[in-house]
Amino acid sequence: MKKALLLIVLVIGAASMFALPLDQGQMQVNAGVGFSTWGLPVYAGLDYGINPDITVGGELSARLLSYGSWVGVYANGNYHFVNLLNLPSNTDLYAGLSLGFNLWLPGSGYAGTYGSGLGFGVQVGGRYYFTDQLGVNVEFGGGSVSGGKIGISYKL
Repeated sequence: MKKALLLIVLVIGAASMFALPLDQGQMQVNAGVGFSTWGLPVYAGLDYGINPDITVGGELSARLLSYGSWVGVYANGNYHFVNLLNLPSNTDLYAGLSLGFNLWLPGSGYAGTYGSGLGFGVQVGGRYYFTDQLGVNVEFGGGSVSGGKIGISYKL
């Protein structure tokens, strides 16, 4: 059992040495949950590599609350600091901007409005890749998921 576990750890460790930021034309899917002061947001998004340092993408998020639902659709752009800071290839540190639209859908019997309209955000985040395709991400700020988020990233 110990030998099998050691072999698994060594294989994952070796694979993670070859993970790189997104190349030009490469795409990545992100999904997870957010953390905020109200509601539990869920999100899914896609990043597209313009070059190894810049990505653009989109994100859809939602919060389902007892008195209504909130949906956000955002476009984002990020600068990745891997090359600039000479970070290990299995890590990704980035920062960027988001612009999109928030839609408040009140529940039955509730007439309040919670800021449907344009939204703008600034985000800072990081990823750690376990393999050349699969990693975890953590992000703070952002537009559609206030506070931050945690999830998985998968390179296509």
